[in-house]
Amino acid sequence: MTTIDQKIAEIIQRELSVTIGNDTWPFGNLLLCVIALLLSVILCGMIGVEREKRGRSAGLRTHLLVGVGSCMIMIISIYGFQEAFSDHRDVARLAAQVITGVGFLGAGAIMHRNSGIKGLTTAGTIWAVMAIGLACGSFNFILAIAGTVLVFLILIFFRKVEIRVNKHNPMIILTAPSGVPILDKVLTISKQFDCTIHGVSTELIENSGGKEVQLTFQAIFESTEDRVVEYVSTIEKETKATSIVLLGHR
Repeated sequence: MTTIDQKIAEIIQRELSVTIGNDTWPFGNLLLCVIALLLSVILCGMIGVEREKRGRSAGLRTHLLVGVGSCMIMIISIYGFQEAFSDHRDVARLAAQVITGVGFLGAGAIMHRNSGIKGLTTAGTIWAVMAIGLACGSFNFILAIAGTVLVFLILIFFRKVEIRVNKHNPMIILTAPSGVPILDKVLTISKQFDCTIHGVSTELIENSGGKEVQLTFQAIFESTEDRVVEYVSTIEKETKATSIVLLGHR
């Protein structure tokens, strides 16, 4: 199936080719490559700016490098080996290696902390700009633009949806004296509030006031009624907490 982009690419390649003597100079191909690189800069840069504004570890430059690099490799895959392997050329071979390589790069953006796993969304955007770069490099410009729009919708609009969904399921970081059985108390209180806890992790902290235990968990309420504030106040009182932090509650 031939796409609109491919038809446009064929016209540009045909109309802008110049014959000098016995040689044909494919200036149309050069123009297509320049357009692909510039479009990958614009589209991947837009996603990188969004990540940069949110202070993520992989920001504008990382997304630009991944997108432009993917675009260049796709162009090389199409044009770089035409003379040497004209009969047996698989243009998808280099693209497949890009997908594998960027997978490792995305994994590097994921960090595990006491409050949970961070960087999954950024790893996803790195994967997405790789795909956008490959789309630009293969001259599927409409697909690249449509993909960028969808990524923006996911990052901006669905972030609000995610906040609404997790409004009643906050991540809680509780710090209390080590002599208090905080896990038993939290479980008892959670049962009273018809709540279950997930992703529990503990850490022993030493400070000037003595040893303390930091308990991190996500509270998931069965009821839609917002009882988070009451729940947290009860835990704070019963465990004699020195500090309690809520993440994700609005």
